Amino acid sequence: MPNPTPARPAPAPLPPLRRVGLGGTGPEDVVFDSSGHLLTGIADGRVLRIGLPEPGRRDRPADVVEVARTGGRPLGLEALPDGRLLVCDAERGLLRLDPGGKADVEVLADAVAGRPLRFCSNAVAALDGTVYFTVSSRRHGLDDWLSDIIEHRPTGLLARIAPGGEPEVLLDGLQFANGVALGPDESYVVVAETGARRLTRLWLTGADKGRHDILADDLPGFPDNMTRTPRGGFWVALAGPRQPPLEWLHRAAPRVRRAVAAAARRLPPPPALGGARVVEVDPYGRVVRELRGRGYRMVTGVAEHGGRLALGSLQEGAVAWCDLGEPATTAV
Repeated sequence: MPNPTPARPAPAPLPPLRRVGLGGTGPEDVVFDSSGHLLTGIADGRVLRIGLPEPGRRDRPADVVEVARTGGRPLGLEALPDGRLLVCDAERGLLRLDPGGKADVEVLADAVAGRPLRFCSNAVAALDGTVYFTVSSRRHGLDDWLSDIIEHRPTGLLARIAPGGEPEVLLDGLQFANGVALGPDESYVVVAETGARRLTRLWLTGADKGRHDILADDLPGFPDNMTRTPRGGFWVALAGPRQPPLEWLHRAAPRVRRAVAAAARRLPPPPALGGARVVEVDPYGRVVRELRGRGYRMVTGVAEHGGRLALGSLQEGAVAWCDLGEPATTAV
């Protein structure tokens, strides 16, 4: 008989979070560069570099410096080995810039498969320079992301662009394609399908090249951006907890979902639910750690560096970070 699926660990509390105000809203994604600085982009188009206090210097405030403006709305980020930065801009497409030098912004792709990149979401770069990136929706833009989740129509995609090449679609029909990360040996790429609460894997090498399957399913919330951990797995931001009414709605007829989405567009945006949530998934798709905390809403980005965990949010006016320490076992 096959071995049973191991039980998921009980949720544990996040260590105490410290906030760094940004003078703007919506640090949707967070990444660390090679020097340990934190990078994020906010709603007014600025890309910011944040120097967190050194360990043991809690009295020292973080340094926040503007390093670029995209002229659009930056979302997902990827720090490149040469110091440059990939930026997924919801309005301008896939961009590249140098946060340490001149602020010229290079457009790598503003269309894919003959259609404009209206909701470029997240990107990751392979060692050979190939960039894998997601488009969350080809039906709705960032300002109307909730309609895509409610309508539950799979129009998201995973694409790639090789150095000097043109963008090509690898996977289509994804449920709000969001975060993306490469496996430890780059034999596969993983994309978070927010609308389906799962991580989908596409094999890039080996006997399964070109085949896709599910790496992790039935996550305890809606996965957003994701990054590799130093242990070879993945940190996944959960933008909110499971919503049974939404799961019921996803089983309803398309016309019902469209009607609910239309009604929701006439109402104020709903408040973020559930506080801060992240999960750590190992390379085999097993959730090995789930952390929850209060005081920070709608976690859409997560990254680890030097024993610290940083969080970003589409709704907050600050990034948050904590000393990760050892995994806790007490649920909150």
